[in-house]
Amino acid sequence: MSKLKQTIRVGKTEINNRLVMAPVALEKSNAGKVTKELLDYYDVRTKGGYTGFVIIEHSFIREDGRASTNQLSSSDDSDIAGLTKLADIIHKNGSKTVMQISHAGAAAKKDVVLMEGISPSGISNPNKVLGKGDLQDTHEMSHKEIDLVIQAFVDAAIRVKKAGFDGVELHSAHGYLLNQFFSPITNKRTDDYTGRTIEGRIKLHIQIIKAIRETVGENFLLGMRLGGCDYMEGGSTIDEAAIAAPKLVEAGLDFMDISGGLCFFIRAGHNEAGYFGDLSEAVKKTISVPVILAGGVTNGIDAEKLLTENKADMIAVGRPISQKESWAKEVIES
Repeated sequence: MSKLKQTIRVGKTEINNRLVMAPVALEKSNAGKVTKELLDYYDVRTKGGYTGFVIIEHSFIREDGRASTNQLSSSDDSDIAGLTKLADIIHKNGSKTVMQISHAGAAAKKDVVLMEGISPSGISNPNKVLGKGDLQDTHEMSHKEIDLVIQAFVDAAIRVKKAGFDGVELHSAHGYLLNQFFSPITNKRTDDYTGRTIEGRIKLHIQIIKAIRETVGENFLLGMRLGGCDYMEGGSTIDEAAIAAPKLVEAGLDFMDISGGLCFFIRAGHNEAGYFGDLSEAVKKTISVPVILAGGVTNGIDAEKLLTENKADMIAVGRPISQKESWAKEVIES
């Protein structure tokens, strides 16, 4: 039997296959709220449950953490009604689903966030993709501000749970706030969150994981998209990701979703299927929870190959599913 078609247990949840619908920022929300256009998009792409696990695009947990004008929100209780409709549609179609929750930090833009932003060290985000717009000015976060961000993540997770989702995924990749703490390029702190040690760089991550787990219980899935390597001089490395991963899992994660760090979801000079495979393979060797790999997969053959080579336990696909609504059905039935 194809490994892609095999079931897998994530936390206490059984997933009907190993194909994941990757989080793709669709820009289809209105003032952060779920729209009919957004519901229709997910409805048509999840019919039949061919994508066993659906990760909903990143949602902002607080207004100052908003990455774009039409980004989805998990920042207010008024979001719950729309998110409930979204979770219901995906469950009706036969898939399990989690929502990605995020704070943009220094990746926020001035025309979106009309207030001074926050970041680990007041350093501008060096990512050229995120930097296409006018990035928000930020200041180094105080311990009080860090505590408030932790609570904002917890509050967002509670809303997602109330909406009926199976779990949440913390966004610590692509140059957003948690990734900014993890990267030594953007974390120059010298306190407990110091950028000089791996322990300091993941202290906030661990605090958020533990706080959410304590609040939502053991049955609600909690994962992380980890931008484990910046693939740039002076940035985070594959070896560091392999050291950090088991510490993050021990804090309470059910799965790890691997992607790029400050390099975004792009790896310069690479477009092969699973171009973050060296990173996911290194992480997978150090943890026992399922590892998800995204990047460059355009067909079922490549997805199957990455699984059999133990690059990951599940394969996430974004653009092909976005561009062709029947892609998952065709791959699973082939």
